[in-house]
Amino acid sequence: MRLCYPLLICLVLTMSSSFIISSKHMWTKMILTHHWPTTFCSMEHCQSNISQWTLHGFWPDGGAFCNSSWHFNSSEIEDLLPDMKTSWPDLFDPLSNEFWKYEWKKHGTCAAKAISLNSQHKYFSKALDLYHTLDLDSILKKFSITPSPQYYNFSYIEGVIENFYHVKPKIQCGHSTKNDSFQVLGQIELCFNSSFALMDCEKQVSTESDPDRGWDFPMNVDKGSGLSVCNPDVPVYYPPVE
Repeated sequence: MRLCYPLLICLVLTMSSSFIISSKHMWTKMILTHHWPTTFCSMEHCQSNISQWTLHGFWPDGGAFCNSSWHFNSSEIEDLLPDMKTSWPDLFDPLSNEFWKYEWKKHGTCAAKAISLNSQHKYFSKALDLYHTLDLDSILKKFSITPSPQYYNFSYIEGVIENFYHVKPKIQCGHSTKNDSFQVLGQIELCFNSSFALMDCEKQVSTESDPDRGWDFPMNVDKGSGLSVCNPDVPVYYPPVE
């Protein structure tokens, strides 16, 4: 027993240290990000005829690449794959799993610090569930916000989302260096607390780049390349599917 006692102390200290390290970057907000495929592909030089808002990601606000040894395994989400292919497609390569692999490696392993998201199936299924529950694409259409050659007032788009969901979203646009008379609607973020109740999204300031996908993102959160928070005073172009 005397030999075990120090060992128990060491184990307790080790477990305590591990808990502190893992809790250091525990997330307080999950960001469900929708992007408009036409805008994304016009910036990233991909092809898409998708006519609905799709998922870009489900991102915790704390940490990135939290467990390099926890590899993506598509067999764990096999029942979700039909929905993933339509709701969360890889716009670069629709037949590939690389996008989901990347999202899990970078964001899922950090989201998994919460028991509610501590498996690949929990992480991806929760994102899909929230995506379908919000049904952003239908809500925009309900209030006559559809792809159009005509410009929208930013305040109208933001107001529709705020009034319907009762939270402040983060809306991002593409900004042309050649023409500043309009901005292109690209991405809409809606945020959730640890209980998955909607909450206001806060604007992020500091940025860094992600060489793996060519995207820039605030802090540890991805953002479509060339996108930034929309200017409330500039008309918004919501491009039709080409």
